[in-house]
Amino acid sequence: MPLYQGYLRVAKDIAKTLESLGGLKRAEFQALWRKSFGQELKNPSRRDVSIRLLAYRVQENACGGLGAATRKRLRRLAAELEANPTADVVEVPRIKPGTRLIREWHGEMHTVTTTEKGFSHAGKHYKSLSEVARVITGTRWSGPRFFGLEINGTKSKEKRHAR
Repeated sequence: MPLYQGYLRVAKDIAKTLESLGGLKRAEFQALWRKSFGQELKNPSRRDVSIRLLAYRVQENACGGLGAATRKRLRRLAAELEANPTADVVEVPRIKPGTRLIREWHGEMHTVTTTEKGFSHAGKHYKSLSEVARVITGTRWSGPRFFGLEINGTKSKEKRHAR
């Protein structure tokens, strides 16, 4: 069986399971919760929230969960918000403000300068490199990949220059 057919079968099975969650009787729902989480449902009165949590876990078990870097970032953000509930949650660039990224695209050189709150390109401010890459290319790109920055601890295979 080709890979895509196997994927479609799994996707259909997951969709069926997700659709059935709302119709499960209380005992069935709690049994599936125990099987999925390894513990009892703590607040069964919030069934709407419990259904969403269980749906996420079903998909996570079938397709895989979050990567280690994402889990680490979420824990760090949670700690920051716990310490300061009014803090802005903004993705801060990992490169120092003032760094210039230079990329040639279709024969034209593009220079992006990092700022305290994002990126500057062609006299306009952007919150992410992906926004800049989209403006330059007209399509969705990973900004860090487009500019040749490290992704998941490895450098992009495409040759880029950062100044």
